[in-house]
Amino acid sequence: MKKLALSALLSITFALQAQACDAQTADTVTVNADTAATSIDSIATAADNDKYYKLTDNDYKKVAEELGIDIATMKAVVEIEAGSAHQGFAEPGIPLVNFDLVIFKRFMRKAGKSYAKYTKSAAFQRPNTKKYGSYGKAQWARLESARKIDKEIAEKATFWGMFQIGGFNWRQCGCKSLDEFISRMSESEAEQLELFAQFCKTNNLVRYLKAHDWNNFAYRYNGPGYKKRNYHIKLRQAHSKHSK
Repeated sequence: MKKLALSALLSITFALQAQACDAQTADTVTVNADTAATSIDSIATAADNDKYYKLTDNDYKKVAEELGIDIATMKAVVEIEAGSAHQGFAEPGIPLVNFDLVIFKRFMRKAGKSYAKYTKSAAFQRPNTKKYGSYGKAQWARLESARKIDKEIAEKATFWGMFQIGGFNWRQCGCKSLDEFISRMSESEAEQLELFAQFCKTNNLVRYLKAHDWNNFAYRYNGPGYKKRNYHIKLRQAHSKHSK
């Protein structure tokens, strides 16, 4: 299994604060109990791993054209917002996930459901990399544990892929269901980029990318703490690098 680079591990929380704020008002939509069956054990390793670990120039070009932005901007956003390794998969076919216990509890309370008897389960523990062998597998163990409590809420309370988009934002990614969102997240890095592009369209972020307005883009996407991590400066520098 390809190990997660340190930069990728550090980058997985980049948008959690901003999206977590949105999660406070996210609605709960009934999803068929048989949907979204992706799991760390249920997907066979693909023979061709490139689509899981590599974005091509054509991928960047295609999405940049869809958004009406220059390729340098697209590459800059991926580099900074998804980390220099821009890794979207823990293993082939297994998207990187970050299960958020705080959001899970909030959604459970909103649905009028109790989680008191599950507090000793893996979902309520910190990611155990020693037990599961990697950060990616440890997070999947937490998600799968939470799925046994409430499948739909667990998947909504998880952040998916290289851009760590919250499951509760599946509609904003242009998907017809949570199941479709997870299925597409599991398809390839290119598909994760497409979902991110639609998320930007839905949330009116494209105008900032077109104008190279890094401050407003970083604020809207990363939340009010973006300046502490210098996202706006990093985006500008990355754009300059990719423009050469």
